[in-house]
Amino acid sequence: AIKLLNEHGFKVIVVTNQSGIARGYFTEETLAQIHEKMKSDLAKEGAWIDGIYYCPHHPDDNCDCRKPKPKLVLQAVRERDIELKHSFVVGDLEMDVKLGRAVGCRTILILPNHENADREQKAPDYTTVDLYDAAVWIVSQR
Repeated sequence: AIKLLNEHGFKVIVVTNQSGIARGYFTEETLAQIHEKMKSDLAKEGAWIDGIYYCPHHPDDNCDCRKPKPKLVLQAVRERDIELKHSFVVGDLEMDVKLGRAVGCRTILILPNHENADREQKAPDYTTVDLYDAAVWIVSQR
């Protein structure tokens, strides 16, 4: 999926909440090792991630960088020269859809096994069961 997006000129940015750091489950150094392993595994397949942004705070901290707040996406936009109106937010939680809507992106919700989502928020632009199908849909929208 990532390689398909790379091949079609999309920048792939990861924005993630990692409250396990604040909770003491793991360190930022451990998270960096996980990210390096992910990038290494992708590189073996000829794929890459253009940037990784994470919030290390506890949900109760009410920080500005925790999804669905847009701070990390807006940081990526500035640093990576991204046009939000031509971008997509892909995630497996309703908060990802909320984030995408907040920054003006089209949204994709991944629901493995066709799970039902709580639709109190606006529905995503597309719903699928996996990241590859999401990537195929993104490429088809260009």
